[in-house]
Order: sequence, then C-alpha cells, then structure tokens
Amino acid sequence: MTKEKINIITLGCSKNTVDSEKLIKQLEIGGFNVTYKKEETKADYVIINTCGFINDAKEESINTILKFIRAREKGNIKRLYVTGCLSERYANDLKNEIPEVDRYFGVNSLTDILAELNVELNEKYSDNRTLTGPNHYAYLKISEGCDRSCSFCAIPKIRGKYISEPLEKLVNEAVQLADNGVKELILIAQDLSYYGIDLYKKQALPNLVQELIGLNKFEWLRLHYLYPANFPFELVDIINENPSICRYIDIPIQHITDNMLASMKRSHNRSETERLLYKLREDIDGVAIRTTLISGYPGETEKDHRDLVDFVKEYKFNRLGVFPYSHEENTWAYMKYDDNIPVEVKEERVAEIMEAQEQISAQLNEKTVGSVMKTVIDRREGDFFVGRTEFDSPEVDQEVLIPIEYKIEIGDFYDIKITHSTEFDLFGVPVS
Repeated sequence: MTKEKINIITLGCSKNTVDSEKLIKQLEIGGFNVTYKKEETKADYVIINTCGFINDAKEESINTILKFIRAREKGNIKRLYVTGCLSERYANDLKNEIPEVDRYFGVNSLTDILAELNVELNEKYSDNRTLTGPNHYAYLKISEGCDRSCSFCAIPKIRGKYISEPLEKLVNEAVQLADNGVKELILIAQDLSYYGIDLYKKQALPNLVQELIGLNKFEWLRLHYLYPANFPFELVDIINENPSICRYIDIPIQHITDNMLASMKRSHNRSETERLLYKLREDIDGVAIRTTLISGYPGETEKDHRDLVDFVKEYKFNRLGVFPYSHEENTWAYMKYDDNIPVEVKEERVAEIMEAQEQISAQLNEKTVGSVMKTVIDRREGDFFVGRTEFDSPEVDQEVLIPIEYKIEIGDFYDIKITHSTEFDLFGVPVS
C-alpha cells in the first residue's frame, strides 16, 4: 500500500523549524511519507508553517500560500493546510481573504493537525524530531512565548506568555538529538535569560546548561537570544570553565539611546546596557558579541541615529544585524505612535549602520589571518567547503571557506589556518 505524501514548508525562524520537525516525526510514525521542500511538488497534503512577525515575513507567507493554492488548482495537491504565527495572528482575515485553504491552525496546534489527519499523538516519541537541516547541528527550543512588553513586538500576542519546558524534558530531547548525530546544540527561545522563572521561580538557564554539558555528547553548545536586563551572570564562569560552550553571546539591545529604549519599553537604559556589554567582554575571554538593532522606530531623531552609529563604531560588535522598524498591528507602538519615519530614511539609516559594521568586521577579520581556528563544516558550495567557527551561528553569521581540493567531511570539525579575509568571510586551509 502506497503511503500518502505530505509536504511541510517551514517559513520564519528556527523556533518554527523545531515545531515542524516534531510534527514531521509524528506524521512519519503515523504512516505518512513526509517531505519538506519549499518548491512545488506533487503531494496529497501540504502544510505551510508560516511566520507573521514583520511585514517582509508576512508577505513571504502570503505568497507561499498563494503559490500552493495555484498548485492545488493544477491538481498537484489535494488538501492545503496553514499553521503557525501568521494564521494565529490573522485567522479570521485569512479565512475571509483566502478561503481556498482547507483549514487554518494557529501556533502550538500539533495535536489538532494530527487529529485532522487521523493520527494520534505518540507520547513515547514526543521529544523526538526529524531534522530538516544538516544532521550535525540542531536547535533546542527551551520555552514558548514571552513575558516582555517591548513596544514593537507582536510575539506575546501571537505566542502567549512565557512557558518554560521542564529541564528533564529538554535533557531528554537533547539526548535524542545527540544519538541522531547532532554535534552542535543551539539553545533558542524568545528570551533565554527568563528560562525557569515560571517553573522554578529562578533563572534556571545556568542549571540547564550545566546539565547539557554533563551529558558529554556535544562538541559545541551555543546560546541564542539573551535579553540584556537581568542577565544570568552565573553563565560567565560556566562558559569560561567549559570549552564546549561557544564563546558567543547573542544579546539583542535594539538601540542605545535612553529616549529610544524607553519608548521601546525595554527594561534597560543606556548605562546599564553599556555596563553589561563591556563586562561581558572583560569577563569572558575572547567572546564574540552579537546584537540586533532596530532603525527608524517612531520618533527616532537624527541625534538618536547618530548616537547609535557612534556606539556601534565605539563598541565594535563582532556580529550585528539591523532591521528597519516594522509597524505591527496591535503592538503598543502601533497604537501609541504614527509610523513617522519615511521608508527611504529607514533604509538610509540601516545602510549607514551596516556600512559601519562592514568596516568593523573587515578589521576584526584581518586580525584572524595567520591564526588557527576550530571550524565545523556545514556544506559544500561551488569550489569551497563552507564552515563556521564557534563565533558564528548558522545562516546569520559569517563563514569560513576552504577549497574543495582538501579532503574534509561535512559535519566534522577541523583546525583551519586562516589565510586571508574579507568583510564577512574568512578563507583558510586545514592544518595537517
């Protein structure tokens, strides 16, 4: 008997990826042939796991839905389902505007989707996933939702309040991933710093990290999205004492001026932010600090922008991303302010910040030439193997390029001598 085929398309962040991977495992156990290809392919069912965070992500989600509606009209698929953040946030609008979708599901709808497909949740495998990316790294989602009240962010309204996963459950999931070949475990959440407060009445991220280190199953542990306020400083000694923890701190500050931080309803001001950032540099040997910024937030003055650019140049973040402000419905900023910075001004400000960061990155990269850096190989691309150091996260940071003439294996770690660099890439060869 031929198995029915389901194609699952995942859009948006790594947290969505984890949700899809758990769904895929349950569907496979339930007897389906599951693929996960974004391109159009013949299937009995298509499930689109959408993102609804900012305008660009919403547009991509809508376009993907429309593409697969056309595929259905051509007879390439039988039924189309939509889940995730977009359908959680705009369920009624989507049902009215795009009624061709057979059913919309929100977030955390695993059991509902399974029931629609006549599959019963297999609790025995609730911590198991089918990885949809390279097998040597995977994301561990340690919580759902967010209790912060940042004015620009719709996540609490989409994903709900912060709910920590029990520590024992996360350790079990990590063991499953390691047993399936994962060598780099990347901890993710809307806010890692908050982990455990709801369950254990304290910041329990250090405890979780210690438990994961104690497994002795991972070459690298990486921490993503640590909120600046109430940073769990117990982590500093743990990082310094354990080489398996990447010296990489992803800490989105969003802005630097008191005016903007207060308007954004962040829980930290400029002096607190600066103290934290400089302390991390001082206390963690060789740490790489990554941040994310928003440019063009309502009311951002030219002075606010200049102060932000000057701080970027002064602090010299190792990694930096910047986004133009997106005016999101039902957020505090949407209800309180007009989106009064013209698009072209937002784009000019983003470009100026990234130009400053490009020069910083070029200078920092040049200093690595001649050094030997532990590197994991992610893939082959053209004439190069593409890898990363502990200071770089998949898909968002720079890479190390090694000529394909060298006999190295994807998923393995090598000592790479850096021979030259550009603004956002390193080039090297294996040390024999």
